[in-house]
Amino acid sequence: MLEQPHFGRRLKRLRLERGMSQANLVGEGLSTGYLSRLESGERRPTERAVTYLAERLGIDASALTAPSDGRSLTGVLAAVVSAPPGTDETAALSRAVEEDAGDDPAARWQALWLLSRAAGRDGDYERERLQLLEIIELSDLLEAAELRARSQVQYARCTRALGDMRTAEPAAVAALSIARAESLPVSDTMAALMVLISIETELGRLETAGRHVDELERELLPEAAPAQAAEALWTAAMVSNRQGDHAAAQARLEAALQLSQSKDDLLLWTRLRAAATAAALQMSPPRVAVAERWLGEAASVLALVGTPLQVQEVRALQAHLAFHKGQLDDARTLSHGLLSEEDLRLSYRDRVRLSVLDSRLMILSGRVDDGIATLQRLGREATEAKNLDLAAHIWQSLATSLADVRSRQVPAGAWDQVDAGAALRS
Repeated sequence: MLEQPHFGRRLKRLRLERGMSQANLVGEGLSTGYLSRLESGERRPTERAVTYLAERLGIDASALTAPSDGRSLTGVLAAVVSAPPGTDETAALSRAVEEDAGDDPAARWQALWLLSRAAGRDGDYERERLQLLEIIELSDLLEAAELRARSQVQYARCTRALGDMRTAEPAAVAALSIARAESLPVSDTMAALMVLISIETELGRLETAGRHVDELERELLPEAAPAQAAEALWTAAMVSNRQGDHAAAQARLEAALQLSQSKDDLLLWTRLRAAATAAALQMSPPRVAVAERWLGEAASVLALVGTPLQVQEVRALQAHLAFHKGQLDDARTLSHGLLSEEDLRLSYRDRVRLSVLDSRLMILSGRVDDGIATLQRLGREATEAKNLDLAAHIWQSLATSLADVRSRQVPAGAWDQVDAGAALRS
């Protein structure tokens, strides 16, 4: 039997991995108070409790009771950071964190940071969020300004990816406040300001985002390293795009890509090209030719070394590109196939935009009612979540699709069933 407190930590991790509350896990067989004491290490588990909990978790009891391998968290960390490129030490690091006694908060912070970054790269944003919550607590315990600011920046990025703008904004504000109050390096201040600008843009606060872009370019960009300067220019381009200044947006995107010409940092090189593709397709009118070139460059690399999340992001962009090229059958195959995947890892925003595209294709193929209903639902959800930029995109897509349907003369009777004004008012 695994001794406490290691048993309790392992039990809690397995419960959280499955998205279960304590009440969900205990059901009618145990009390939540008993489970809480097990997870905190205050009580030793009985064999009956282990069997019951394993059954509720859907695992073999040995997953709860298997002994530790005896390696310290510090030792595992050393092995992880020194491992050859391409080595996946995530499982070993997870076990070490699970069995860590908590004697070295700094080592635990570093281990959780590595695990949270791996979760983010995989598109497992909920797991990343849970790990970042503990990272934030550890940062406060360590009283290290750099760690506090960086954990809040990453938490803001993660919750933004989940579509939780109400949580993302205060985290970004807190990160920027810490960076300024503690006079942290330019890189930390820029990271906090960039994520705040992105969140403000999605919240529809373009005037505030524009002021922060001015501050970013005037005060911080001249001192930034090339990689971060490229990200800053991309962030500024997003604001220009939303403000309707597409010429400025494209100029900033071109400048950002010039700063990342080297393929030494493949992650940044491909990420910027994929992001630039998305921006080009959102311009009015869409810059299809340049988007196709940028996406082709990114796809050629990601086809070889991309993570599952990155491959899905490329496929989503290919669907959008096919739509703007008028290749509707290709766009339909790509979008519907991706949305049908069981393990869809896209961020909230990317999933919604892909669902909008799929709905527009439904409408254009004559499935008018289905497409309208989906767009209305997405629009209401985005509005309720205060993601006003995304909501505006959805309602505009609905209006444009209805106009396209009327001009294309859908099959007899289909348009007669559609009240365009009612659809937009719903």
